Amino acid sequence: MKRKLVYIIMAGLLLGCAHMGTSHIKPEEDRSAMINLYKQIFPNIKFEDYIYGALAMNPDARSQYDDIMAFPPYSMDLDKGKKMWETPFKNGKKFSSCFPDGGKNVAGNYPAFDNAANRVVTFENAINACLKANGEAELKYGEKEMGLLTAYARSLSDGMKVNVKVEGSGALAAYEKGKKYYAARNGQLNFSCRSCHVQGSGKFIRMDQLSMMIGQASHWPEFRGGTDIVTLQGRFKQCEKNVRAKPKAANSEEYNNLEYYLTYMSNGLPMQTPVFRK
Repeated sequence: MKRKLVYIIMAGLLLGCAHMGTSHIKPEEDRSAMINLYKQIFPNIKFEDYIYGALAMNPDARSQYDDIMAFPPYSMDLDKGKKMWETPFKNGKKFSSCFPDGGKNVAGNYPAFDNAANRVVTFENAINACLKANGEAELKYGEKEMGLLTAYARSLSDGMKVNVKVEGSGALAAYEKGKKYYAARNGQLNFSCRSCHVQGSGKFIRMDQLSMMIGQASHWPEFRGGTDIVTLQGRFKQCEKNVRAKPKAANSEEYNNLEYYLTYMSNGLPMQTPVFRK
């Protein structure tokens, strides 16, 4: 009953803001409200443990995960990403030349909103911008090669707290679009991201326990089953297929805005990337 009442209150807050302009959008209030919601649903889970998702709800599963992460099965794949990162371009420069401090502790600042381009820029976009600026061919967004490269590049920010900024009218508009997409029901099963990871968080679908949405964006890409790499937007596509909806293309405006919103909601949590998932 308590859980149902919490959802009713949250729904009222969301509907109350649904028709307001960007000047009334307050992302930090959204994030605080969601954190408070999860504190009531999962009073025994610490905020910093939200990065573990459903593993935080199951001590035995978390223990098994910790054992696997001590000797991660994806080490050889991560080495491939490292080699790509460290291989010089034709002009002699490397990826590290495109980012502050050689790329250390920068991934947690992405996605970012580019006011000049009036769009969300993901970390993958920044990687491709680096390639283009140095006269190299861009990598195909969402493909394995990009996944391996960003897995290593993001590992340089392991432990950094997510720190996505939403400042200015353009950024607020993109954030709001991502928020609306997260809540929009679609597909033959009429599910939304919110259906599973807010209303359904902690419940089971088949054999899988549903994670809370805060913390979800802090650990990508994932190596599923040990070596099958899945990016965050790749996961968006899988989820939409699961509800029998037509997925958007990787790097689409919809998915970039969704990633912007979802990552902002994980602000303050330490990045743990890459990770193993079954």
